[in-house]
Amino acid sequence: MWRLIKFLFLLIVLAAIAFVAYAYLGPIFVPADFAPPVEEIIQPVTLGGS
Repeated sequence: MWRLIKFLFLLIVLAAIAFVAYAYLGPIFVPADFAPPVEEIIQPVTLGGS
């Protein structure tokens, strides 16, 4: 049972490292996935004042 717990803990640690590496290195290797959508939005604004 202890071996299973250690294996699951190791798997969780490796997944966390992979997630952080993807967050930091992902924009370098796959920039299209991290690019924000480019769309201009024009919306009129009415300001209330006295």
